[in-house]
Amino acid sequence: MSNNFKLAPSILSADFSDLQSALHICKSGGADWIHVDVMDNQFVPNLTIGPLIVKSLRPKTRKFIDVHMMVINPETLVEPFAKAGADSITFHIEATDDPNSIIDLIKSCGCKVGISLKPKTPLSDILPFLEKVDLVLVMSVEPGFGGQGFIPKSNDRILELKKYLNENCLDRVLIQVDGGIKLHNAKEIMNAGADVLVAGSEVFKADNPIQTIKEFYNLSE
Repeated sequence: MSNNFKLAPSILSADFSDLQSALHICKSGGADWIHVDVMDNQFVPNLTIGPLIVKSLRPKTRKFIDVHMMVINPETLVEPFAKAGADSITFHIEATDDPNSIIDLIKSCGCKVGISLKPKTPLSDILPFLEKVDLVLVMSVEPGFGGQGFIPKSNDRILELKKYLNENCLDRVLIQVDGGIKLHNAKEIMNAGADVLVAGSEVFKADNPIQTIKEFYNLSE
């Protein structure tokens, strides 16, 4: 299990009419990060948050804002999200023919760099870029909608990625996992090598979201 475990509640599952309450939940529960799912209804079949939402959140929280771009032409949105206040920006390997340029652009904007891949994309597709990134986001559902079930084989991918990072002196690169993460399966995912868990509906649809966040952290002790 990672000693650096972080929880990143996804505001995709929060009440969009009261994001202030979502920030309060994250603060009171002790969540490290706030995860922002960006979808363009082209790369994935859903339309969600733009830079203006991040800009509205930034003055209201000191939490690490973690932007996950599920969009085509990610280079067009890097600077707007960076200027809005993102701390980290993750793009999809499937969304570009030139990952190095996206990585360099994100770095030039002063943000941490994440690279993500869909469940059916081979890990080998991202290996050439791991020396330049800060985070790998392993999707454990098909991206597009919240509330999906965790794909069990994702743990094998996490284990394989963790092994590669350790063997290549890249253990500084965080493994983030997003999709179907619940209290009942979180410990197994952490044990596979996840450093950051993204949880949406499990947190914001819970009867007691603050207590649920605390229970995630209790699992990592």
